[in-house]
Amino acid sequence: MRIITGSAKGKKLISPAGLDTRPTTDRVKEGLFSAIHFYLEGANVLDLFAGSGQLGLEALSRGAKKCTFVDSDARAIKAVKSNIANCGFEGASRVVNISALAYLESANEKFDIIFLDPPYESFSQMNILELAGKVLSEDGMVVCENNDPALLPDFTEDFKYCKKYRYGKIHTAVYKRKDDRD
Repeated sequence: MRIITGSAKGKKLISPAGLDTRPTTDRVKEGLFSAIHFYLEGANVLDLFAGSGQLGLEALSRGAKKCTFVDSDARAIKAVKSNIANCGFEGASRVVNISALAYLESANEKFDIIFLDPPYESFSQMNILELAGKVLSEDGMVVCENNDPALLPDFTEDFKYCKKYRYGKIHTAVYKRKDDRD
């Protein structure tokens, strides 16, 4: 696992010990970032279910201004902090050890890009996607990853998908807010 491009290109990242974290493959990560690269410069990013923090770190490497990494697992938090230090992004990073739901319910900051990559077996992205709307900037986007395309709806009450991709068994979707014409 590594940073693909940008200021920290080639930096190796560690993953938390155990089987609870499923790192995003380079192929999927490259596809995701190809879809959003025009939106990264100066963005305020939220990496929910951060795991190793690789999505947020890739965003910082590619020009995001800052990133908040959220995970409830102490092993993940330790890995995220180590990876942040390894990449030299301490000044642009904030690490929060709390559940994603608790964070979304208490946060008062707005984010331009939210990475939503929860454990596949344990979370319905539809519910968390709606909660993410509370902290998403008006023109922001939510980037989701899952192995079940049924959990990546074409639209919700507040969101419509802009792009969907499939990489083998992995499905991703980029969502934006609905506008008045939708």
